[in-house]
Amino acid sequence: MDMWVTIVLGLAMGLVGLGIGWVLERQRQTRLKRQAEDEARRIVREAEREIEARRKEADLEIKGKTLQARTEFEQETRARREEMQGLEKRLNQREEILDRKLEVLDRREREQAGREQELRTREATVVQQEGHWGRLVEEGKRTLEQVAGLTSEEAKAQLMQALEEDAKLHAAGRIKRIEDEANERGEERAKQIIGRAICRIASEYVAEAAVSVVDLPSDDMKGRIIGREGRNIRALEKATGIDIIVDDTPETVILSGFDSVRREIARVAIQRLIQDGRIHPTRIEEMVEKVTKEIEKDIREAGEQACFELGITGLHPELVRMVGRLKYRYSYSQNQLAHTKEVATLAGLLAAELGLDVKALKRAALLHDIGKAADQGTETSHALLSAELAKKYNEDPRVVNVIAAHHEEVAPQYPEAVILQAADGLSAARPGARREIMETYVKRLAKLEEIATSFKGVEKCFAIQAGREIRVVVVVESEQINDQAAYVLARDIAKRIEDEMEYPGQIKVTVIRETRAVEYAR
Repeated sequence: MDMWVTIVLGLAMGLVGLGIGWVLERQRQTRLKRQAEDEARRIVREAEREIEARRKEADLEIKGKTLQARTEFEQETRARREEMQGLEKRLNQREEILDRKLEVLDRREREQAGREQELRTREATVVQQEGHWGRLVEEGKRTLEQVAGLTSEEAKAQLMQALEEDAKLHAAGRIKRIEDEANERGEERAKQIIGRAICRIASEYVAEAAVSVVDLPSDDMKGRIIGREGRNIRALEKATGIDIIVDDTPETVILSGFDSVRREIARVAIQRLIQDGRIHPTRIEEMVEKVTKEIEKDIREAGEQACFELGITGLHPELVRMVGRLKYRYSYSQNQLAHTKEVATLAGLLAAELGLDVKALKRAALLHDIGKAADQGTETSHALLSAELAKKYNEDPRVVNVIAAHHEEVAPQYPEAVILQAADGLSAARPGARREIMETYVKRLAKLEEIATSFKGVEKCFAIQAGREIRVVVVVESEQINDQAAYVLARDIAKRIEDEMEYPGQIKVTVIRETRAVEYAR
């Protein structure tokens, strides 16, 4: 029983505690709710105050921007107004200027009209006077013709002739003055350039190369070369195309032929046969064929070596071969390959001094004489033939023109052509460059003197300096040639020499005119 009472009392106390806790919790929640409502009302009030403040700020900002825009608009309007006023003022000024110009033009038109009227009046007067003076001139002309015994046409012809002669002498004097001035300015510069170019190249004197000579170990070898009944020498001549001369010259055989390549083949073949000791027709043919191949190889190598020395690349193989053939070609005893390399070197040096195209000029210089190495059978000059070959193998048109013009057979289109002419002349005309046959030399001197003495007024002529200069003495007493005419005579003689003669280098023509007073004391 007591246990149940205890239990009941415990339950009652628990229920009372629960009720008290629920009441306390309800009061706490009520308090918290009231606090939350107060906080919410506070936040709302603060938000309303902030919104009101921002609204006021926005109103102020809008008012400020509106005021600024109004101020800017007023300033722009004021500037536009001032600009329009300035334009209006300038237009008014221009209008005033135009009005004044119109007044001036009107005044000038009135003056022009008056002048035109005056000119028409004067023109009528001049026409009348021209008719009067024309009649007077015709009467005077008829009177002069009657007095002089010449018609007007004859008088005009004589006057024109006198004027032409006077103009010719005047032109000659002016040409001489211009050339003297140019020479004074250009001679020193040309000497410096040519001197610098020549000082940088050293060349050898030429050797005689008209024939080839083969030295024999003994005179007995001549019989072996001739062979039984001459079969060996006939086989040699047939295989090489060269005349073999066996004469009384001790231990020597002479080879004669126009083709220097064949002559070289024959020389080498004979030397090889002498060393080999077997000399008979079959061996001769084998040896000549073998030497021919070696010479062809040597020709190609010589051409390639020349291109390498001059720094020229891209040449057609056939052009390289023709350059190599110049190794066995001679002109006035001057080796053409050596001449070609010398001309290319000189041309390159001169072009470098003058600021021209060095590569193109050296290429043209290397090919300028390959026409001499071409096969025979053409009447074209070697300069034009060289140009044709260069054009055939796709060389540049500039190079082709420089080659064709190096003997002035074609008009030069580029300054490099003139440099090639100068380099070619330097190589051919320098001391020791060429040797000339005595007969040809004497004929050339005689021809020079003959040309000079054929001109009217020439008393004497002397060819000096191995034909490099001729001195012409003119007759003074006859008064046919004065100082100006002497200059014209020198030019005419030089022109005729250029047209009628062929010669290496250049020839100087000097006309000498002097007055000699002679009297005898008795």
